[in-house]
Amino acid sequence: MANEVKTIGILTSGGDAPGMNAAIRAVVRRAIANGKKVKGIQKGYQGLLNEEISDMEARNVSDTIQRGGTVLRTARCDEFKTLEGQKQGAEICKKHGIEGLVVIGGDGSYRGAQALSKQGINTIGIPGTIDLDIACTDYTIGFDTAINTAMQAIDKIRDTSSSHERCSIIEVMGRNAGYIALWCGVSTGAEDILLPEKYQYNEQEIIDNIIANRKKGKTFHLIINAEGIGHSTSMARRIEAATGIETRATILGYMQRGGSPTCKDRYYASMMGAYAVDLLCQGKTNRVVGQKNGKWVDFDIDEALAMQKDIPDFEYGVSRSLSI
Repeated sequence: MANEVKTIGILTSGGDAPGMNAAIRAVVRRAIANGKKVKGIQKGYQGLLNEEISDMEARNVSDTIQRGGTVLRTARCDEFKTLEGQKQGAEICKKHGIEGLVVIGGDGSYRGAQALSKQGINTIGIPGTIDLDIACTDYTIGFDTAINTAMQAIDKIRDTSSSHERCSIIEVMGRNAGYIALWCGVSTGAEDILLPEKYQYNEQEIIDNIIANRKKGKTFHLIINAEGIGHSTSMARRIEAATGIETRATILGYMQRGGSPTCKDRYYASMMGAYAVDLLCQGKTNRVVGQKNGKWVDFDIDEALAMQKDIPDFEYGVSRSLSI
């Protein structure tokens, strides 16, 4: 076969996500099981341009499946957004004998993979992001761990909020997507859940809700605020001034990206990693691995990037009705 892939490269790009190591492990071991060589690329596309590339054997990924973060490390790379940088990256792949490349990351990482595919490198993307914001797949690696980490933190804040009879605003990650906020808000019984996809920036409605609940005898109020809305600290000051109720903001931040991945993240990452290798062994390129309706699937990267994803109206409606 003219397009047979003998050596597979692997990198992680963009924000790290729990479960990335499980995906790396699966790629390495599935490739070796199929008689392929594997090369690990450190620090994403930046590491590719810097030629931080080394051979990987099965033992290199031993004792990694339970670890958070990424053993290959990750970085942003503005240089790779240019055609010159993309051509240089493809030439470096060819120099090191890398005919196929697995890229674990989000939509920005896919654009890099898409560019390398145009330069003659077979590329497969794996959705690794806690944000759950990739439309072509029902699941992205890291989401389950992130929401459980956030949920446990919110439960603790809820305890102290109840003790002090205060209002608490807890800001969770997700960039411009509200999935972490929605899941955590419903799962912790929050009174208000602010999502970038749905929020009308009507702060008075939140204030009225707090006052109405206090009149009903509710002694504390929990607001889950998505990163895409932000400004939790200034929001807390305004709510306290308007209601007279002590209000505190907590920004959970990068703790949501860390920690040992859950069983779901380890399993899904392992399946996606193996599936990506199988696609390369079939001579496929410019594809994104995903999971739809309980099945492992793949899409053209161009098609995947064009898809749109929104918060389901039913789920948002449920979150509103359960918070009364």
